[in-house]
Amino acid sequence: MKTVTLTIRLDSDLNDRLKEAARRSRQNRSVIAREALRRQLRLGQFESLRRRIMPLAEARGYLTDEDVFRQIS
Repeated sequence: MKTVTLTIRLDSDLNDRLKEAARRSRQNRSVIAREALRRQLRLGQFESLRRRIMPLAEARGYLTDEDVFRQIS
């Protein structure tokens, strides 16, 4: 897999938290940062899809997550 380098600036608190997470997980900071970015991008995609589907769901009476869970349980 071809990789590229991305440089980002972190405030000291975030840098300290990243270093501590790396120490605890025994992974390097890049691995943790990549996974965090992947999660954030997936969350953004989920929220975008949810915004698009909500009008259709509401038209069918699904107003909350609980409405959906009740239907599929």
